[in-house]
Amino acid sequence: MGEKIDPNLWSDDPEPHLIGGRLPSGEIVFPMPVGDAAEGVTPYKLKRRGRLWSWTTQGFLPKEPYIGPGAGPGEGPEDFKPFLLGYVELPGEVIVESRLVDCQLADLHLGMELELCIVPFNARYDTFAFRPVSISEAQAA
Repeated sequence: MGEKIDPNLWSDDPEPHLIGGRLPSGEIVFPMPVGDAAEGVTPYKLKRRGRLWSWTTQGFLPKEPYIGPGAGPGEGPEDFKPFLLGYVELPGEVIVESRLVDCQLADLHLGMELELCIVPFNARYDTFAFRPVSISEAQAA
């Protein structure tokens, strides 16, 4: 595995959790605020499973400062591969924007159960994503 794209986005547990923050009001946010915005905010491990709230596909190379596949040294726009993006509702916590992996657009439906996973972002970095729970359960069997 590569380096974390951001060292504070998820825990180093054997089953990682995204790290959000609990505001003094009790509201949970993601990602964990930094700097002055973090004052009074307690780090909070988010649930690993959630439900698909909304989704779309990213079919073209995003504009700068995109650093993912197709934008690195020796890579060009022809190396870009479309990907799925979704909003994943972690019940009682927060809605997280994330890449969706191990599925196709036709597989997606509102409310489908998804689970956090760590995936390569580019040749150097890993990032977080969510995948259908049925995939992770099949791999465990």
